[in-house]
Amino acid sequence: MKDTYILGIESSCDETSASIVKNGTEEIATVISSQIDIHKNYGGVVPEIASRQHVKNITIVLEECLKQANMTMDDIDAIAITYGPGLIGSLLIGLEAAKTLSFIYDKPLIPVHHIAGHIYANSLVKEMKFPLLALVVSGGHTEIIEMTGHYKFNKLGGTLDDAIGECYDKVARVIGLPYPGGPKLDKLAAIGEKTYKLPVPLQDDSYNFSFSGLKSAVINLAHNEEQRGSELNKENLAASFQDVAIQSIITKIKKAIIDKNIKSVIVAGGVAANQGLRNAMENLVTELNVELSIPPIKYCTDNATMVAAAGYYAYLDGRRADLTLNSKSQDKLC
Repeated sequence: MKDTYILGIESSCDETSASIVKNGTEEIATVISSQIDIHKNYGGVVPEIASRQHVKNITIVLEECLKQANMTMDDIDAIAITYGPGLIGSLLIGLEAAKTLSFIYDKPLIPVHHIAGHIYANSLVKEMKFPLLALVVSGGHTEIIEMTGHYKFNKLGGTLDDAIGECYDKVARVIGLPYPGGPKLDKLAAIGEKTYKLPVPLQDDSYNFSFSGLKSAVINLAHNEEQRGSELNKENLAASFQDVAIQSIITKIKKAIIDKNIKSVIVAGGVAANQGLRNAMENLVTELNVELSIPPIKYCTDNATMVAAAGYYAYLDGRRADLTLNSKSQDKLC
């Protein structure tokens, strides 16, 4: 059987990335141009600046990816592009580049949902065994997705307000940690103790999450400590917050695993890099005798490798887009 090479392009936020993946499982070359050093000066991603940086970087990134792979566009079978969700200005830069290449080189254009990309990052690690549950945890998403086969998604539950990654970043800002705060909070939590009492959110029988109350509780606690003139213990507050946040996730995914009689679980999204969550998931699957897949750190954050991997399975599924494909700032996976 002939090998299939997919060129993936990702520009949904502040990373400009291109990658070539063989047969959905083997990374040939990946180039990422990150904007973290630019946006940390503003305490978060500035959409207009992100878009301008994508314009500057997209051609360079694509050329370097092909160079590293020692390939030309003639060797590429299809182009996979993140069309959404994400920052609309950022998405449009990658999309226009992908459509231009598709038109010039007469290559199929494969639309990839950003969350599908995160999920399929796991196919770069090991074979995905169905049925499975995908725990999607990122700055914009917290969802439990059931999959009965490739590109067969069924959402069981999701956040009713803030995403877990967004909550991490806001709490980190309250503690006084620089952007990006989530990873730094995770490191603080590892050396702190659970001394602050915080509310456990949404203790019900659904598969849904809620983090706005937990975020507000941390903000109020920090404000009250300041009013009293007391010094906030950042390490202990980080540990207290992370314990409640992760246990909330573990409780819901555990319920879904048991209810659906699932034997395989994958974790996807930027928060999959969180060491506290990784440890908790390892303990959970050991308890339930379930197989677990979590991508390496480099595949957790936004990258085109995951887009190309997802694009391969979308390609096999017959998914195609024409040159009228447009970007979407918001779009449901299922």
